Amino acid sequence: MLQNIEQLSDVRRNILEALKRNGPVTIAELANRFAMTGEAIRQHLLILEKEGWVERKIFRASHGAGRPSTRYRLTSEGEHLFPKNYVSLAVEVIDTITEHFGQDALRHVLESMTEHRVREWEPRVNGLSLSERVNVLRDIYQENDAYMEIEQSGDQVCLIEKNCPFLNVAKRRPALCSVTVSAFTRLLGCRVVREERFQNGDGRCVFRVLVDQPIDPETSVFSYEDENLTHS
Repeated sequence: MLQNIEQLSDVRRNILEALKRNGPVTIAELANRFAMTGEAIRQHLLILEKEGWVERKIFRASHGAGRPSTRYRLTSEGEHLFPKNYVSLAVEVIDTITEHFGQDALRHVLESMTEHRVREWEPRVNGLSLSERVNVLRDIYQENDAYMEIEQSGDQVCLIEKNCPFLNVAKRRPALCSVTVSAFTRLLGCRVVREERFQNGDGRCVFRVLVDQPIDPETSVFSYEDENLTHS
């Protein structure tokens, strides 16, 4: 999967950079800029459009006169090809909450995040067996998660995530992972512990479902992972 604009050919990268710097442009404007034929530019745009990185739109003259023009612009997916720094922003938000409002405020935020996930997923797992719930919750990070696996042997059940989508933030502020652990516990009705962690260099996170340790979802509350370990 393409991760950034540097992986594209020179021509397609130049086209995307032109759209980024100048906004919506016509084929003729691009052809003139890069000294290429309009047909050559069109073929590159068709490929970029097929990949979902650009889109065409009809623009009408602001004064109402003149023929409308077809211009190409970046899609939201195309925007993501350019460098972003979401990780630093997320970490800064977490640290600012803690610095200005204290650890209790951060705990309340994480608790609210857990409640949101529980409310979102509860209707999908209600009435299902434990095995069926586990299968549904393999998509808790992202739909059709190809990197979340289920490992089951007898009463032993594990959810194994090999591509955490929040890894760069979670490695710097691992308290965020307590949201997933608490949500799994509530939704599965059994205590869940993380036996392997990306933060420890394991290359994956392994969430073990302790089938012999049922919990009451109605009274279960958010807790940090370390607190769970303390009370084990």
